[in-house]
Parts: sequence; structure tokens; C-alpha cells
Amino acid sequence: MLEIVQSGGWLMVPILLCSIVAAAISVERLWTLQRARITPKNLLAQVWGALKNNEMDSQRLRDLRASSPLGQVLAAGVANTRRGREVMKEAMEEVAGQVSHDLERYLTSLGVIASISPLLGLLGTVVGMIKVFTALMLEGAGNANVLAGGISQALITTAAGLSVAIPAIMFHRFFLRRVDELMVIMEQEAVKLVEMIQGGPEEEPRL
Repeated sequence: MLEIVQSGGWLMVPILLCSIVAAAISVERLWTLQRARITPKNLLAQVWGALKNNEMDSQRLRDLRASSPLGQVLAAGVANTRRGREVMKEAMEEVAGQVSHDLERYLTSLGVIASISPLLGLLGTVVGMIKVFTALMLEGAGNANVLAGGISQALITTAAGLSVAIPAIMFHRFFLRRVDELMVIMEQEAVKLVEMIQGGPEEEPRL
């Protein structure tokens, strides 16, 4: 493995760094974006039960806000129940915007890695081919070792760049889809909370 990296030249260093960062982001997002952590099951029912029994005090509200991203959205609605439907919806929309931003954390970096990794590999290909043609110009076609080294560098960096980019693109698309799904679930739960507390199927909040 070390020989392959050395054969790829200095451009293998940024490609390897990209692979490490992409792997770290993927593992972190896989752990963070679990549905049970973002939108706990039966959380809305628990909130509604606490409201009906007049158990939603300030401490219970703080616990709800700290429990999960969905809890943050619902807590914003509960905190503004006495201020009317529109204020309640606006409060949840504002919190949902921050939650969405938090859920997409590091995904921009993952997308950048997916974009630049093949370009780094292509740059390595160009550098390797320059090395080959320089050797041909200076020494002719007789020095097979120099020619093989340049061709090896060109092929290895291209393969390494693609090997990093392909899974990075797949995970990036997967995480974006997961965030969209989680936001839809939170929107549905927020709509239910508004209808439970304020009554009437008026316009749904856009989260």
C-alpha cells in the first residue's frame, strides 16, 4: 500500500487527506442523522399528554428543547401557544430553519471533497504525463524505468481520486435525502401540534 502511495507522487497526500476527512464526516453524519435521535417516536404524543395534564412547566419545556431537534421545534410552538396560531407557526419555522442548518453541517465540505478529488487525480495524471514526455524528450524511449514511473503516477492518482470521489458523492446525496425526509417528518409533527392546540386545518407551517 505504501509503495502505491509513493508511486502516485506528492498529489497522493491531498487525496489521502480528502479520503480521511470524507470518511470522518460520513461516520459522524451516519451517527447524528439517525431518525431516533432527530425525530423520536411518540414525542408529539408525550408533549400533548403533558399539555392536557398541565404538566408542561419551564423545566419540562427545557427538557423537551434539549431532547432532540424535533423537540426544539415543538418546544418553540409550545412556548408560544398563548400568542396565537401565526406567532406559534412563525416561532416553529424559525427554529426549524436553524435545525435544518445544523442537520446539513459538514455536508458542504463532503460535497467539495467529492468535487475536488477527481480533479486532484486528473492533476496527478497531467503531472505524470508531463514527466513521461519530459523523459522522452531528454533520454528518448530507452529509459523504461522513468517512463513507467510517470505512467504509474498518472494512473494511480486518477484511480485514487475517483476512489475517494465516488463514495463521497454517494454519501453526500444520501445525507441530503435523509435531511429532507427528517424535515418533512418535523413539518408534519409541527402541523399536528398546531391543529391540536389551536384547532382548525389552516395553512400548514413551512419548515
